[in-house]
Amino acid sequence: MDSESVIQAHIDVMTAGTQKAQAAARTSLHVPYGDGDGEKLDIYFPADSSETFPVFVYIHGGYWQCLSKDASGFAAPALLSRGIAVVAMGYDIAPKGHMDAMVLQVRRSLAFLVKQYHRIRGIYLCGHSAGAHLAAMVLSTDWAEFGVVPDIRGAVLVSGVYDLEPLLHTYVNDALNMSLEVAQRNSPILCVTQAVPVAASCEVVVAVAQHDSPEFRRQSQEYSQALRLAGWSVSLLDLASVDHFDIIEKLSEETYVLTQVRGRGSVLQPPFFAVLSTAQSCQAGREAVAMGVFSQREALWGQAPFTAFGSSSQVILNMIARA
Repeated sequence: MDSESVIQAHIDVMTAGTQKAQAAARTSLHVPYGDGDGEKLDIYFPADSSETFPVFVYIHGGYWQCLSKDASGFAAPALLSRGIAVVAMGYDIAPKGHMDAMVLQVRRSLAFLVKQYHRIRGIYLCGHSAGAHLAAMVLSTDWAEFGVVPDIRGAVLVSGVYDLEPLLHTYVNDALNMSLEVAQRNSPILCVTQAVPVAASCEVVVAVAQHDSPEFRRQSQEYSQALRLAGWSVSLLDLASVDHFDIIEKLSEETYVLTQVRGRGSVLQPPFFAVLSTAQSCQAGREAVAMGVFSQREALWGQAPFTAFGSSSQVILNMIARA
């Protein structure tokens, strides 16, 4: 399967899942949180939303230049059935949107949610790929300038990019047009120390696929280590037998490990641990961050052991259930 077919198949799966969710759920679609064209939310409400409820906020990927909230409600049915509201977040993608603006939009959308929906009982972030990057940037937010402090109790960061500098000289940056300064101030791994004050109240899971490119895997490992050293409650979850796309597509399944990992103190067992290739050089890995998303299905992998850091955090249903 060529790269275009892989991407299109992923979009089709996400879109079909979202359409199914919208047909079955009570929703408020295209809710504006600002004046920008992309500044809208799709909100999926549980059947009984008369009381307080937790909110799962999903931030889509697409290398900051494709996909949208319109294909981001696929995980709603499994969560709505447990009384959890789901929000699919929109933002202005490149080339219209630029990196500083996207990060600001995601932060503003959360402030909007807290101000508009007073029955929210905890926010749980989830982002995939570029969306994981944006969710990670939320964790470094100084909320004083927004006039509200969202009660972010958990974050599930899936196959994310946490260091933007390697992208500067790849085709990905053609649309983003980032300078070195923009890349650095929007790299979560360089913002970790700013996030320490809220670390005690938020559990973070950094998830990566066995068949993600070496650069995705390197960045996931290094970012989780940086969070842990800064005092966060963080786990690195390495999922076997999945790639950059189906690691998130399976989130619609109630039995999927990202939905069902047990709470703190439990131990992740095989087959959930995979292996990390150490054969590639750091430079080759950095170049692979752009190409690896298309080639991971055909990649060859090494056999070096890969270890998760920190205790096992609660993921989605179990993370929320304990709060």
